[in-house]
Amino acid sequence: MPTIPLAERMRPRNLNDYVGQEHLVGSKGVIREMVTRGTITSFILWGPPGVGKTTLARVVANELNRPFYTLSAISSGVKDVRDVIEKAKSQKFFNSPSPILFIDEIHRFSKSQQDSLLGAVEQGVFTLIGATTENPSFEVITPLLSRCQVYILKPLSNEELELLFVRATTTDPELKKFRFELRERDALYRFSGGDARKLYNIIELITSTQNTNNQVVITNKAVVDVLQQNLAIYDKNGEQHYDIISAFIKSVRGSDPNAAVYWLARMIEGGEDPEFIARRLVILAAEDIGLANPNALLMATSCFQAVQMIGMPESRIILSEATIYLATSPKSNSAYEAIGKAQGIVKETGDLPVPLHLRNAPTRLMKDIGYGIDYKYAHSFPGNFVEQEFLPEKLSGTSIYKPQDNSREQEIAARIKALWKGKYNK
Repeated sequence: MPTIPLAERMRPRNLNDYVGQEHLVGSKGVIREMVTRGTITSFILWGPPGVGKTTLARVVANELNRPFYTLSAISSGVKDVRDVIEKAKSQKFFNSPSPILFIDEIHRFSKSQQDSLLGAVEQGVFTLIGATTENPSFEVITPLLSRCQVYILKPLSNEELELLFVRATTTDPELKKFRFELRERDALYRFSGGDARKLYNIIELITSTQNTNNQVVITNKAVVDVLQQNLAIYDKNGEQHYDIISAFIKSVRGSDPNAAVYWLARMIEGGEDPEFIARRLVILAAEDIGLANPNALLMATSCFQAVQMIGMPESRIILSEATIYLATSPKSNSAYEAIGKAQGIVKETGDLPVPLHLRNAPTRLMKDIGYGIDYKYAHSFPGNFVEQEFLPEKLSGTSIYKPQDNSREQEIAARIKALWKGKYNK
């Protein structure tokens, strides 16, 4: 097999060959529209590995015929950033479009490294495209984040993975030497996990080990066997940790402390960043435990802070304590469901007017036209409560938060019912 990996050989060069992320590059996708207009603003691509973040950045630069600089947050320092800025300045003439600077794993840039980008982004020295597998809200400094749009990339669907499989096996000069028969798909797509790079790695492994007379028959057993025999090769880019963190999260969510600590140990022994694990615990506490045990979020946040202060190897004990506490806590995703429902209502109903009595009235004119009129100050009433409308008129009585079946939230449900007397039973 050639030394250039299949994933690199199959990297698309234009938007029409790009597979996946229809919401961004489809006929009405925001990135396609920017490319069509010939203008591009700075943005950050957030998504799991293998979904096309780096490829999309290169395609955009290629489509717009812009100079393209790349930096890796793992190996680049402030000096490297400044060098690129000077090169970009030297290549910019009059009204010529800005070069594109692509920073892979931008979440690994330190605050000082990110600060060094700000001035150049503001001045239009280059257009910044960042790629990250981590939530930019946690990892990118606010001033830089405010100057970039964030676009979320999704794992590839099985249909998109099959399109990539067919394209690779019918167009790649090396793979065209073989006859492929895809008898079973389940294992191929399951182990790919929506990741194009993993799919290509599996195809290469099977082709190099399972071909007979230049014929490659793909079955579920063939995929499982070749991955078990070649685990180190398959995981040479360290991508398995995304599978393990998934198992860890699902074990905590499923209230299995034994499995949760096992997967925690797998990550620790594999050299995983303890802060990466601690951040996931904070998210778990809010998303999966929530109001069933509000102390879980306090525990997870304290864990994250302690891990930052202590470091390894002692942090493993802190992570274990928090993991067991979260795994054995009652579970509720009511807060997660509530904000999702509320966002859906906002998208559906748009900018409904704020009721007059809830509006801020800092000036005489605002007071004269009714802002803040008839607002009732809750603390002036018995029990610090008085019934009044807090939603836009069109949404009056809409129930968004649904208490779940745990002791803590049943108390909340009883209080809501006593206060609002059935108003939110819709």
